[in-house]
Amino acid sequence: MTKEPSTGRSGEQPNTNSTKGRTWPLGRILTLLVVLVIATIGGLGAYWSRQPEPFDVNQIQIDGVDIEEALKTPGVATVSSAITVAETLLGKPGGYLSNDITPPGILMDNMPNWEYGVLTELRDSVRSLRNDFSRSQTQSVENDLLKVADSNFNFDSHSYMLPSTESQFRAGTNALIEYRAALMSGTDQTARFFTRADNLRAYLMVVEKRLGSYAQRLSASVNDAELTASFTQGGAQVLEATPWNEVDDIFYEARGYTWALMHMIQAISVDFESVLRGKNAMVSVEQILRDLRGAAMRKWSPMVLNGHGYGLLANHSLVMASYISRANAAIIDLRVLLETG
Repeated sequence: MTKEPSTGRSGEQPNTNSTKGRTWPLGRILTLLVVLVIATIGGLGAYWSRQPEPFDVNQIQIDGVDIEEALKTPGVATVSSAITVAETLLGKPGGYLSNDITPPGILMDNMPNWEYGVLTELRDSVRSLRNDFSRSQTQSVENDLLKVADSNFNFDSHSYMLPSTESQFRAGTNALIEYRAALMSGTDQTARFFTRADNLRAYLMVVEKRLGSYAQRLSASVNDAELTASFTQGGAQVLEATPWNEVDDIFYEARGYTWALMHMIQAISVDFESVLRGKNAMVSVEQILRDLRGAAMRKWSPMVLNGHGYGLLANHSLVMASYISRANAAIIDLRVLLETG
């Protein structure tokens, strides 16, 4: 006589396949996908928002050329700095973000503002190369490569396509690379670089105005007219308090400008070394670089804080304004030394 298998409670057969055919509800799957997408976008956004590390102008690599020998040619350091800044703008993590139309780029504003600050300084440098550094006098013929580079870098910074901003900036970078090659070869008589005090003064006058503007805009993060006026020169206009949602925009734009300017001043100290030493101006250059490094140092706080006075929170904008104002004062001293000696 065979024994019947146990049926468990209520005489039912045990369901040995109860977990094999189980499926996740559609809502749970969609929720998981949304969480994964948000985490991916947030992670990429945080990674892409990191400021690129500074580079050493004396260690820039030029294909097939010994950099120590190349730097002996006037202008190579300055042009190489502009080229590397432009390549960093296009080749950093995430690439150029200001014209993105997809996440996470379209959702970010800190890095696009940083890019605009870098681009502002790059445009100033290339314009000075075209109008001042490469010309011996007002009647000199401008270099065609610098004319092309100047035009390309002044292209719309938010164009997505037809043509894209990146393609125009790469064309400008290539024009600078060709100009640098012409400088080193000496075959093109229009490809020159004149290390004269008056050329450098013309560039520094542009930098003064940029830094003065940034210092005032940064200090306007607090509604204190006297404090804002302390960061300006000669009774400049005192701005109204910066809206809370624009404080970080101005901060990152100024941060980008000082990051690019730091490298340009370092390059100028190489190309104009004999002029600067002849004017006893190297101390001023070192002061400028020290303050620009302070303005570009890493910010550990995930947010731009906007505290007031001796409150509980820091005010990152005022810290940046302090560094920029000190750098601007040293640049003014440098310009005066170049004028009077």
